[in-house]
Amino acid sequence: MGNPLLGQDPLPAFDRIAASDVEPAINILLTQARAEIDRLASREPPTFATVVEPLEALHHRVARAWSPVSHLNAVLNSAALRAAHNACLPLLTAYQTDLEQNEPLYAAYRAIAAREGPALDAVRRRVLEHALREFTLAGVALPADAKQRFKTVTLELAQLQAKFDENVLDATHAWSHHVTSVEQLRGLNEDILEQARRRAHEKRMEGWILSLDQPTYVSVLADAHSAELRRAFYAAWSTRASDQGVHAGRWDNGPLIEQILARRHETAGLLGMRSFAELALARRMARTPEEVFTLLDELARASRPAARQELQELRDFAGHELAPWDIAYYSERLQQQRHTISQEALRPYFPLPRVLSGLFELAERLFDVHIHTRGGVPVWHPDVRYFQIERGGQPLGGFYLDPYARPHKRSGAWMDECIGRMQLSCGAALPVAHLVLNLLPPGEDRPALLTHDDVVTLFHEFGHGMHHLLTRVDFPSLAGINGVAWDAVELPSQFMENYAWDAQVLQRISGHYRSGTPLPADMQARLRATRSFQAGLQMARQLEFALFDFRLHAEYDPARGGQVLEILRGVRAQVGVVPVPDWNRFPMSFSHIFAGGYAAGYYSYKWAEVLAADVFGAFEEHGVFDRGTAQRYVDTILSQGGSRDPLEAFTAFRGRPPRIEALLRQHGIATPDPPR
Repeated sequence: MGNPLLGQDPLPAFDRIAASDVEPAINILLTQARAEIDRLASREPPTFATVVEPLEALHHRVARAWSPVSHLNAVLNSAALRAAHNACLPLLTAYQTDLEQNEPLYAAYRAIAAREGPALDAVRRRVLEHALREFTLAGVALPADAKQRFKTVTLELAQLQAKFDENVLDATHAWSHHVTSVEQLRGLNEDILEQARRRAHEKRMEGWILSLDQPTYVSVLADAHSAELRRAFYAAWSTRASDQGVHAGRWDNGPLIEQILARRHETAGLLGMRSFAELALARRMARTPEEVFTLLDELARASRPAARQELQELRDFAGHELAPWDIAYYSERLQQQRHTISQEALRPYFPLPRVLSGLFELAERLFDVHIHTRGGVPVWHPDVRYFQIERGGQPLGGFYLDPYARPHKRSGAWMDECIGRMQLSCGAALPVAHLVLNLLPPGEDRPALLTHDDVVTLFHEFGHGMHHLLTRVDFPSLAGINGVAWDAVELPSQFMENYAWDAQVLQRISGHYRSGTPLPADMQARLRATRSFQAGLQMARQLEFALFDFRLHAEYDPARGGQVLEILRGVRAQVGVVPVPDWNRFPMSFSHIFAGGYAAGYYSYKWAEVLAADVFGAFEEHGVFDRGTAQRYVDTILSQGGSRDPLEAFTAFRGRPPRIEALLRQHGIATPDPPR
């Protein structure tokens, strides 16, 4: 059958990929790619058609082989796959750095830009601009010794970041909590209890074994009546991979963080920049650190008074001071009292099949697409389904949905590229995405039941999916989510979240799993009223993460080290409102910034949320299902990928630059007075 990672099938052969296939495939591909790059770099004269297009196809081929490996490492982690994945990381990192430091290739691109640039269309010019920027940011113009050091540091970073993620995964899965008294479990979802019962039974133990998977953690913090149980879970979650907690020091990410920050700072210095934050912004919509700090400060001034008031209301409601592990529990109780509704009470009305059906109807209504299940597609787990998306009977692409939490699967939710769109003379491919969630699995006699928070998460990731799948850009480097400024890439996902709160959409996505009855109108109204519930506290928490991340990278000084906990304490004093114990070590599991793509970029959630709220404001002005507005949104933003400057794209849609008022209004937060 040959190596499945080297096949030409339209979709990955997930049913045949083995850990032993990974290194041989990557070695073969990279050897072939390096030879092809040398050939392309020596083309005389270099042209867009003879150099740039073949190189775009080459990038696509390598990415297409690595994507299933990276994906399986996140959703079906094993010792063998992890070893193969980690063995290939340095090979791929070295290849990418060599490519972007290739002086003959850089010279060819510059020659093409000078000779053909004025006559090329806007997308092709953008391809050249994007590539030339990446050459520069990879140190192509550095002296030989500095160039080699840049390559070494980049390689070390890739390995350190992978190790960080592994430590979080291992620490999460190593912890469990054995309970023998049913009294301690009062308030918890029956599905979680059933899983815990089965887990104990498999280990031949009495009672229940609760794991630290995300659905269980969230449920315990929000619903467990036992403060002791809530504290145990909070402590386990917030000390993962650290020097604290029951596994203190075993998977401690503290030393890794110091090494990661030092190397990031060094890469920026090699390129003549003052900080990694400055380097990160070279690829962002925000241009300077001052712009980022200004936005975060504006939002903090608006939200902090509301957050303080909300926390005091919660204390008054509880009748005592609150520990951090009490906040979610009493918030849920207060919300139930104020709006007579709870997330757990909503579960029966949001069975996953019904939610998906309604979501796909919404996509059809907004984007004129049809989504349906396609069978016979190889998958990596029986829970996974593949969906094809079409318009006018013509396929546009597809996506895999992996919805449920399970062992050896990374926590959280995400969308990632499986295959990028490509329409070139030397090859073509339709886009394919991975949509990954960590929902409670179905029971023996019922489908998976979602909280409304789960529904919002699904809509969010689906928004990313639409961004990837509805692209019209033909070049892989700029198609879909590729080449999009990181602080604009969350716009389509956060835009879609708005529809999870719309009355008409709620009617279509809800249906009691036994009777099929949609969520009653009074419950819908109460649910919609919760959207601004504790919006100040929620925003303050996100601003805390964003400001911590950005300060960490903007203020790094090699002489002092990362000062991680010191900066975190300062940020909490500035924007935080909920007291946190000294032993909390949340940075040690903050994979977004230490293992993902959000380094000096967590502010992007708030930056893009401003954009998304303002975009949705245009829909509110014309009707949230208005096809004309939706078509303008697709034409100016959603289909453009990285082929257009995000501010230019936003302005083309909205007719003006973005404003924060729509976001504050959406969350019921008063617009702040201007600074004096």
